[in-house]
Amino acid sequence: MKALVISSLAPDFAGCALADVPDPVRAPGQILIRVRAASLNFPDLLMTEGKYQLKPDLPFVPGMEVAGEVVATEADSGFAVGDAVVAATRLGGFAEFVAVDARSVRAKPANLDFAHAASIGAAYNTAYVSLVRLANVQPGEWVVVHGATGGVGLAAVDLAKALGARVIATSRSAEKLAVVAEEYAPDATLPVPGFREAVKDLTGGGADVIYDPVGGDVFDESTRCIAFGGRLLVVGFTSGRIASVVTNIPLIKGFSVIGVRAGEYGRQFPAKGRENQDAIWQLAAAGKIRPRVDSRYPLADWRAAFEAMRDSRMVGKIVIEP
Repeated sequence: MKALVISSLAPDFAGCALADVPDPVRAPGQILIRVRAASLNFPDLLMTEGKYQLKPDLPFVPGMEVAGEVVATEADSGFAVGDAVVAATRLGGFAEFVAVDARSVRAKPANLDFAHAASIGAAYNTAYVSLVRLANVQPGEWVVVHGATGGVGLAAVDLAKALGARVIATSRSAEKLAVVAEEYAPDATLPVPGFREAVKDLTGGGADVIYDPVGGDVFDESTRCIAFGGRLLVVGFTSGRIASVVTNIPLIKGFSVIGVRAGEYGRQFPAKGRENQDAIWQLAAAGKIRPRVDSRYPLADWRAAFEAMRDSRMVGKIVIEP
């Protein structure tokens, strides 16, 4: 089969190449899936240089989540050959076939095509763990979502609105924010940097929750416009700079800084992790959340897909279709 293989860790995706590799062999307890769509996530890019917390042995195939059709399974798995499914793979998704633990597979909602179904798991799990489990967002609270035009940020905008929160979406791109405003109807949109005073004015003093996958200067400014008792969620560092905060600021302002590792949350608390996934997919099947697929690339054009994500050229998700 064709697969994207990372054979060395190097900048500019120099260690990545499309290759012919043996088809995966389904082990007991696994399901073999013909991949129809695989969602690209920022950690996939980080792993090409060994900059993500998950550091697989070389060589490896990246790709954290897929949607496709069952090719082979055990009789008692609950699935049959030909079933349309989604799966969290963690690795192996950017290939024509992937073998995955049956516990990570679920039926694809009928209202979603393969590309949209592949775009839900990681992004919305991050948003759900952040907003529901860790921040306990309540209806009417003000939630600022930074990086709102990316997949993880847009999922948070979408979920926060579904939770009844009042949402302020931010981005460096006014053009991309206009797309978010038209399709997802946040209560306000703001450019970054320079959002501090506008957030305070809109919220009447400060945001209840700030969701930050950007880091750097955005994090620094966020500490200046969060409400007393607020929750500042550290989701990632797409700006490239890991920010720090002197502890007298959260002490005086009375807010919490909360680190988010959504996948690890599920591994640490398996029952809650399953509840999270059930809740997300129920919302998706009911049409209450809806990922935005910005662009689709064939597996042969993987580099163009990776470069589009690296350069933040998308609004929502990028999908690779083997």
